[in-house]
Amino acid sequence: MPEILVPATRPALHAVPTPAPAPAPLVPLAAGLRQMIAVLERERQALAALDADGLIGAARDKEALCDELAAIGPQMLDGETRTLAETARQLNEVNRRVRNLLAANVAARIEALAGSRRMPRATYTPARA
Repeated sequence: MPEILVPATRPALHAVPTPAPAPAPLVPLAAGLRQMIAVLERERQALAALDADGLIGAARDKEALCDELAAIGPQMLDGETRTLAETARQLNEVNRRVRNLLAANVAARIEALAGSRRMPRATYTPARA
């Protein structure tokens, strides 16, 4: 015969329901920001080594961490996490500049290969009435 489970106390008829607690983020804020800093440092190493696979991996990791950290608003930052967030922002900015320098270098090399046979750039002139 199966057992029947009965609660030890009956719920009150007019009890006020308590709101469910907010779901905790998958990654605690400080730990997530530390992981982001590590990923950004790995991205910088991949940029320096021109490691395409490393850059793709870092981009995927950054995307995943951004998704996990997106649920946490700025109001949840304390002194430590604010410092970690600023460090991550600065590292991301440095990596963006390095990437742009690499892209400009490649563009200059391609332009140098084209030499004087480049197509003239189109310019816009005021419309004539």
